[in-house]
Amino acid sequence: MLLWHAIILGIVQGLGEFLPISSSAHLWILPWLFQWPYAGLTFDIALHVGTLIAVVVYFWRDWWVLVISGVRDVHSQEGKLFWYLVAATIPGALAGFLLENLAETLFRQPLLIGIALIIMGAILYWADRQGSKVLELDNMRFRTAFIIGLSQALAIIPGVSRSGITMSAGMLTGLTRESSARFSFLLSTPIIFGAALVKVPELIANPAMMNLHFFVGIIVSCLVGLLSIGFLLRFLQTRTFLPFAWYRFALGALVIIVALLR
Repeated sequence: MLLWHAIILGIVQGLGEFLPISSSAHLWILPWLFQWPYAGLTFDIALHVGTLIAVVVYFWRDWWVLVISGVRDVHSQEGKLFWYLVAATIPGALAGFLLENLAETLFRQPLLIGIALIIMGAILYWADRQGSKVLELDNMRFRTAFIIGLSQALAIIPGVSRSGITMSAGMLTGLTRESSARFSFLLSTPIIFGAALVKVPELIANPAMMNLHFFVGIIVSCLVGLLSIGFLLRFLQTRTFLPFAWYRFALGALVIIVALLR
């Protein structure tokens, strides 16, 4: 893998992890389209570490308050939100644990990814149009959080998008666009941490693979991830998710066409 490949993939991870466009799909599509060599498991860890750092840095104050409240004042709004996040993490963690092999083999098929991009684009479009979008994060209830958590389990399929499905579920259960995005970002913290943690033994077994590409991946995905989080939260204050839905339609169609022609 060339250094500029590492930079581009770091940008893709930083954008795709937080924008509702599916980082896993993009990280697979780019090498597939341009026939780049496989980046390897170690580089995949680097990209996840970078976006984990980004979300922790951006929301560290929120997490500090949530953890303290979750331990000391369970009945406060922040304390409840902490335990809602814990409960919402469980379905996605179970799906990742049980279906990891399928996610890395059977699910990584161009036609499946192209179809998933389009279907999720339609769901995002529908949720943006039909969701009531009246509830703020302070008014969230356990039922809403758990439904969002259940939806996150579908993100094991490349092309679905963890952020896309959780934001859509948030809007369909009544959350505003911005609150849906904020809850999705908070929910991403334990999931990304878990995804990176399960691959650490492989990294420890091959310490020599922590080369320049590894650290470039971490830095680029972290910086782009920070920009992506801030951009989307500001964007949703006045705009809708529809541009992301249309982008998914176009990319999904491109992937299907290329797959059929090859």
